[in-house]
Amino acid sequence: MRHPLRVEPISDDDATIARALESASIPTLMMSLIHVTGDASLLRGPIRPLRAVMGEVHGGLPEAERAEVRRQALAVLRAHRDRGCRLPPPPTLETVREMMSFMVGEPVPDEYAPMMLEEMELDGEDWRSVSWDGVPEERRRAFHVLVIGAGMSGILAAIRLEQAGIPYTVVEKNAAVGGTWYENRYPGCRVDVANHFYSYSFEPNEWVEFFSQRNELFAYFDRVARDYGVYPKIRFQREVVSARWDEARAEWDVRLRTQDGAEERLGASAIISAVGQLNRPHVPELPGRERFAGASFHSAAWDETQELRGRRVAVIGSGASAFQLVPEVAKQAAQLTVFQRSPAWMTPNPLYHAKVSEGKKWLLRHLPAYGRWYRFLLFWPGSDGLLPSLVVDPSWPHPERSVNALNEAQRVMFTAYLASQLEGRPDLLAKVTPSYPPFGKRMLQDNGSWLAALKRDNVELVTCGIRELTPDGVTDGEGVHHPADVIVYATGFHTGRFLWPMRISGRGGVVLSERWGEEPRAYLGITVPDFPNFFCLYGPSTNLAHAGSIIFHSECQVRYAMGCLRALLESGHRVMDCRQDVHDAFNAKLDATLARMVWSHPGMTSWYKNSQGRVITTSPWRLVDYWSWTREPKLADYRLA
Repeated sequence: MRHPLRVEPISDDDATIARALESASIPTLMMSLIHVTGDASLLRGPIRPLRAVMGEVHGGLPEAERAEVRRQALAVLRAHRDRGCRLPPPPTLETVREMMSFMVGEPVPDEYAPMMLEEMELDGEDWRSVSWDGVPEERRRAFHVLVIGAGMSGILAAIRLEQAGIPYTVVEKNAAVGGTWYENRYPGCRVDVANHFYSYSFEPNEWVEFFSQRNELFAYFDRVARDYGVYPKIRFQREVVSARWDEARAEWDVRLRTQDGAEERLGASAIISAVGQLNRPHVPELPGRERFAGASFHSAAWDETQELRGRRVAVIGSGASAFQLVPEVAKQAAQLTVFQRSPAWMTPNPLYHAKVSEGKKWLLRHLPAYGRWYRFLLFWPGSDGLLPSLVVDPSWPHPERSVNALNEAQRVMFTAYLASQLEGRPDLLAKVTPSYPPFGKRMLQDNGSWLAALKRDNVELVTCGIRELTPDGVTDGEGVHHPADVIVYATGFHTGRFLWPMRISGRGGVVLSERWGEEPRAYLGITVPDFPNFFCLYGPSTNLAHAGSIIFHSECQVRYAMGCLRALLESGHRVMDCRQDVHDAFNAKLDATLARMVWSHPGMTSWYKNSQGRVITTSPWRLVDYWSWTREPKLADYRLA
């Protein structure tokens, strides 16, 4: 665990320090200087950041003021170096709260302060690792937990169980950890949340890029799993076939299948499902699909044996994966045809493919709390500030294109970006400009590479649908045939089939998939009545489409599940089961809230919805509310036995 104030001492000369300061985020630098000096007078000085904006890390300050802060910082860091890098006492809680509001240029409400203080861990404590001193050791040893999946959430759950001294086993279908960052290997694969936020709050990393590629992400999760000692508890290349609740024994009877088809069984006092939502590739049943004679594969099962250079490639789909792989494939293919069902709104982001400078790495290594404050600067404007623009205003006069005035302003801005990138190509602009409101479907990041790829002479964008696949290509909806040697399905995942294909049988033999059908529901997205001691991570209606990082949400969910287990064992009970009335009340509130959100807009389909148009994957809640609800379980919400 890394203390945010425990950094490498500065031994570099003034010129090296000055060069590093050229890479500094100025509001972040100002906060770090307070930790170095113990002097908070900067908060009352003439240089004050403006309101934080997503993607802008200098507080809107003019260059002259930035230069002045860098000049002051050089003097402070020179003196800090020369006195042996000794730090004063850390800022008081009151000062930290003042620093937070100063840094983001607006008051941070009292309800957010505890969440942000926990997220930043400025005292060096991992606040999510709660004490288990109240649970006798023998009771812990007798309680065994099964974690299904060794992706981001599964590793996190294993770390918490390891810290709590609870016996556990992790079952993983793949040959290594990492989940989506193990499976997805297509060209250009990377995260679209800033990496200094897309990481465990308790385990920062020195990232190579601001939005890291697949290999760096896999290496991060692999290292964390090893560093925290959970690797020996993982059984790789095994899938959970079924789990049945045994009422008499008050435990789960679980069947596993190994890669060679052998069956294994184990018993578990509780199950934490960390299987994710984006791990079962979906390939559409297109007419003639079985007749195609060339190579074909899903983007999440990339065939690395296929050489694409000089070949004719068809990419079916234009969502997040296609946004990343098309610019790379376009550089190799003789001809690339992209089949788009509907266009996507995109956020311009010049840092999307940018590398982290050596100067910024120096700052993260040497300046106390710099990394934590930088994370806060990324978190805050991308937290709950966006949510009001996604709530439907029933009196808004243009519901076909936006849902309120803020959303309309976003539409104008994003449309202007598209037009600026496609000057002289009105044909292409018409094809890539969505007609539905911004944020109604997954927003995508663009640094110009997607639109530049579509403008290439060897790339064609087809928007009239697909009639059929033939032995040598694809016939579009207007009857035009597009020859292809390789077809890549960038068509997403079975997002609505939570926990599929596992068969989970609860009390009375009720099967979870049958109860859910196309309407998966859970209390807080985590627990389900009649399925005792069973906890979902990244469960129904917990995907984040408006703010934050899914790692933040997973940390909330793991903390809640661990709180449930601790309360269960402290009380001496063996079983906890979510009350039906509590579950139903939560989901009634969820439905009413989702009905007012942009994702429920009738003018589009998306993987957020089921076939009836109900949003089943995405959370409508403010992060601060979900954090508060999951901070400690309320035992009154459960039946204990």
